[in-house]
Amino acid sequence: MAAKSLAIRETTIPGMVLIDLPVHGDNRGWFKENWQREKMVALGLRDFGPVQNNISYNDKRGATRGVHAEPWDKYVSVAAGRIFGAWVDLREGESFGTVFTAELGPDTAIFVPRGVGNSYQTLEDNTAYVYLVNDHWSAEAQSEYTFLNLEDETAAIEWPIPLAEAERSEKDLAHPRLADVTPMKPLRTLVIGANGQLGRALQIAMPDADFADRSRIDLFNEQTLDEVRWADYDTVINAAAYTAVDLAETGEGRRDCWDANVTGVARLARHAAAHRLTLVHVSSDYVYDGSKDGAYLETDPIAPLGVYGQSKAAGDAAVGTVPKHYIVRTSWVIGDGNNFVRTMASLAERGISPSVVDDQFGRLSFTEDIAAGIAHLLAQRPAYGVYNLTNEGDAMSWAHIAKHVYAETGHDPARVTGTSTAEYFAGKQAAPRPLNSLLSLDKIKATGLIPRDASTALSAYLRGL
Repeated sequence: MAAKSLAIRETTIPGMVLIDLPVHGDNRGWFKENWQREKMVALGLRDFGPVQNNISYNDKRGATRGVHAEPWDKYVSVAAGRIFGAWVDLREGESFGTVFTAELGPDTAIFVPRGVGNSYQTLEDNTAYVYLVNDHWSAEAQSEYTFLNLEDETAAIEWPIPLAEAERSEKDLAHPRLADVTPMKPLRTLVIGANGQLGRALQIAMPDADFADRSRIDLFNEQTLDEVRWADYDTVINAAAYTAVDLAETGEGRRDCWDANVTGVARLARHAAAHRLTLVHVSSDYVYDGSKDGAYLETDPIAPLGVYGQSKAAGDAAVGTVPKHYIVRTSWVIGDGNNFVRTMASLAERGISPSVVDDQFGRLSFTEDIAAGIAHLLAQRPAYGVYNLTNEGDAMSWAHIAKHVYAETGHDPARVTGTSTAEYFAGKQAAPRPLNSLLSLDKIKATGLIPRDASTALSAYLRGL
């Protein structure tokens, strides 16, 4: 057997590839690296995380099995003999019903994505068919299998050995025809924290995701995470957090803040890593001390001032251990719920002239735009890591924003007066705030996303109140 070079070849089914495997032989027999993660990933094969290795031994030529689509990925190879393989895309989408066939021997493997029906017929006696899968078999998983009749006229698989002469199961001839097959749905995105400001915005931006509120998944309660069927998802977005910045400085608040933003996030990160999910986690400008002159880059060192900032920094560190992660660092979040803009609009309407901090600078981040940015990252899949995400525009102080709110709602912006952070919080139980919360957007812009201008977004938000 002449040795091939390790290579990947595309097939007619999206995501399914043939792999040429070098086989090295001598007078004793042959040797091959059947699966070598580092080399395969370098060639572009997805690191699908196999957890189980199965072997199907067939003692007679003509043994025919399938067509079965399971809710996991498979890496199929042959240890001895040869097979005629037939694969039918049974996934929901445009490629549903696409057929691909090929002969496989010890020098060829194939990666079969979740939801693609797999079948084969042995061409030699004593054939050993080997496959790696990235989830364990269970009765629950088996209930999600999708089957296709071996004799389906639409797929029209041209079996080398007629099925009437082949060794096959009558059950495989009793499965539904393609027209009656229910396509396998794609893996979903799970959003934790569905009822928060960002969670509600994500429901609009990503309506096909699965949204879980705290009654279903609670980062305080590890059991609720253990009960999730993670095999149904490829992505999880953590939109839940403890955000009572000042209360976090007290004893009980400190414990709750740390449990939600650190311990709970670490629990979630462990599940995401174990199931090879992409984890999207929302971070905060509070991880910085605000002393930098200029906008913070994703690579700048963190130096949180208070308990809340420390908890967010520690949570980011936990998420950073997940191989596939996006940490979305934002600031001054405004969405559907109680927030600074709504408070200022209410004060203006009631004729109150507030004193507002004028020595903290940053940009507003509207949840609508954060949600759109997260959807963009998941669609484009740029390099994993930290991405700053706020609205665009010049840095503004809270007092400047308050004046904007008064003007936009038909009130005199001169009614807003400025004060320093030290003066405003004098004598109050308050967490330290970074004076500079400006985040550089260069990295996320390089992915093709240009956030809305903050002033434009603020005007639109006020019109919607």
